[in-house]
Amino acid sequence: MGLFSFLTREIAIDLGTANTVIIHNDKVVVDEPSIVAIDRATQKIIAVGKKAMLMHGKTHENIKTMKPLRDGVIADFQAAEYMIREMIKMVTPKKSLFPPSLKMVICIPSGITEVEERAVRDSAEQAGAKEVRLIHEPMAAAIGIGIDVLEPTGNMVIDIGGGTTEVAVIALGGIVCNKSIRIAGDDFNSDIEEYMRKQHNIHIGERTAERIKIEAGAAMSDIENPPEDYAVHGRDMLTGIPKEITVNYSEIAHALDKSIIKIETAVLNALELTPPELAADIYRTGIYLAGGGSLLRGLDKRISIKTKLPVHIAEDPLRAVARGTGIALKNFDKFTFLIK
Repeated sequence: MGLFSFLTREIAIDLGTANTVIIHNDKVVVDEPSIVAIDRATQKIIAVGKKAMLMHGKTHENIKTMKPLRDGVIADFQAAEYMIREMIKMVTPKKSLFPPSLKMVICIPSGITEVEERAVRDSAEQAGAKEVRLIHEPMAAAIGIGIDVLEPTGNMVIDIGGGTTEVAVIALGGIVCNKSIRIAGDDFNSDIEEYMRKQHNIHIGERTAERIKIEAGAAMSDIENPPEDYAVHGRDMLTGIPKEITVNYSEIAHALDKSIIKIETAVLNALELTPPELAADIYRTGIYLAGGGSLLRGLDKRISIKTKLPVHIAEDPLRAVARGTGIALKNFDKFTFLIK
């Protein structure tokens, strides 16, 4: 520890489409939805995270809510920079005489372009980072699950987030082959909204679709311990009057089917690209699931049936990527796969 080590703050950020998680001193200090609320007249940001989420879908014409990240990448540079800055302030709310210089490791999707990568780096630097390294999501997920990524053993990780699904085979501290598709949790929500419109003539918002997915979502119509039917409130498309209907898990499984098929296809494509020695390892170790999407009931069983391989869900899958990013931060110089 140097004399001026107190002037450097090390933080790991899992910058997700749905949620942003910040780790400082091995602890999760910020876990907020990736959303901001903006005043249209002044273009000032009035709320970030949970406060902005409460406004989502309930705003008047002077306020708009927006998600600065779409499909795992920055869609609005200014909003993303402000969101990162405000969330970093949440780490230590009190103001200091000398603002510390920030050393960051940030998580990015593996299918990201150089331009998108530059946008993440620039946003972090504008928010006050002096040193930034990037790590690919499947690699962070593998580290967070507890896999020794530097070993010469093949492991397959599927990280289903809000904007992207990352399927990667990892060995010797690198990604051997990967498939990144922009189908994930947000698409599940859109599928549920569309299904409600077409089948029940009821208009629901994004937040309601998210609740349905959590309370009654399933990947198969035949699962153990099925959830109870869920009461949905929305606007009747014929009369315009608010009403309530009840949905069951098998309906939601049917609504999500086309998106899950795309994820299955990505998994099979990644397995096709896997070198034979690593494929033999995966046969023994199985597939690891991480990310919020892996909490969908029956998804592990469905992928297992499709691939005929064992599928393991990570412990606390929502934070597996953030945990891995935190471990990468502690081994800043040891892990050569961190993108400088």
